[in-house]
Amino acid sequence: MGTPIDHSAHYEFPAAAVHAALVDPQYWRERLARVGGPGAAVESVSTGDSTIDLRMKQAIAAEHLPSVVTNIRPGDLVIHRHESWEALDGERARGRFSAGVDGMPGKVEGTLTLAPGRTGTVVEIDGAVEVKIPFLGGKIEGMIADQLTELFDAERDFTEGWLARSGS
Repeated sequence: MGTPIDHSAHYEFPAAAVHAALVDPQYWRERLARVGGPGAAVESVSTGDSTIDLRMKQAIAAEHLPSVVTNIRPGDLVIHRHESWEALDGERARGRFSAGVDGMPGKVEGTLTLAPGRTGTVVEIDGAVEVKIPFLGGKIEGMIADQLTELFDAERDFTEGWLARSGS
């Protein structure tokens, strides 16, 4: 079952502009360089007709992790992420995401929905964190969900700036 992730990212740009960024490999390289943490990189990317499927690597340095995590898994956490976006259908697009950590029995999975908002665009993030460690799994899940919310906000801020610089 896991701990739910329910988050909305609001953008002051039209859906077509936000989607164009999300399917642009250069956007992802710049985003990971800015908010991806140490050693963040795009591991693979394939694009189609306004679609993208990519795999990324990110890390969280051990000194930024709580002891409940480092006691179970010492050292930096290496996170492998996958994200994909379909083409726009009118002003809407769907995506999927997943992530896992080297040496940890858990996963993050969910869906992404891009749609017009009252002003601009909203990306709805709906997923769950599941960590299969007896007694500590729920606590770690909650911590991961909180960290992901902060990451989603940082990624939204980066995207707003990227769109503003690109003149969208």
